[in-house]
Amino acid sequence: MRPEFLLENQLCFRLYTASRLLTQAYHPLLSEHGLTYPQYLVLLVLWEKDAQPVNDIAKRLYLETNTVTPLIQRMEKEGIVTRSKGEKDARQMIVRLTKKGWDLQVELVDVPTAMGNAVICESVNTETAPELFKMLDDIIAKLKTK
Repeated sequence: MRPEFLLENQLCFRLYTASRLLTQAYHPLLSEHGLTYPQYLVLLVLWEKDAQPVNDIAKRLYLETNTVTPLIQRMEKEGIVTRSKGEKDARQMIVRLTKKGWDLQVELVDVPTAMGNAVICESVNTETAPELFKMLDDIIAKLKTK
């Protein structure tokens, strides 16, 4: 067997597995609030800056608009966000947090720490995390140009 075809030599497998397991670890923390991981990501974007066009939210999450739109529609039905036409461009849909959406930030305040604690290990800790983030950001930037 050629070494480049061994599963243990595949960076993509490690990244995929880590991503899948991280998403699973978020599930119990978010589901008690009726949220999915992708909805949590939308909330993170809106907590940073409210009242954003769907297109901007999608770009920030490296997703297509047609992936983000159904998420936002479900969040609107649940009273977490509202959508309205843009003032300058009526084709744009502007997404805003409701009181319930802002309240979720308080309710979920322990999630980042819980997830940080979930991944702390011998090689990943508060000292090494910035370098890991840099490496992952470099990979994302390189693949984004493809």
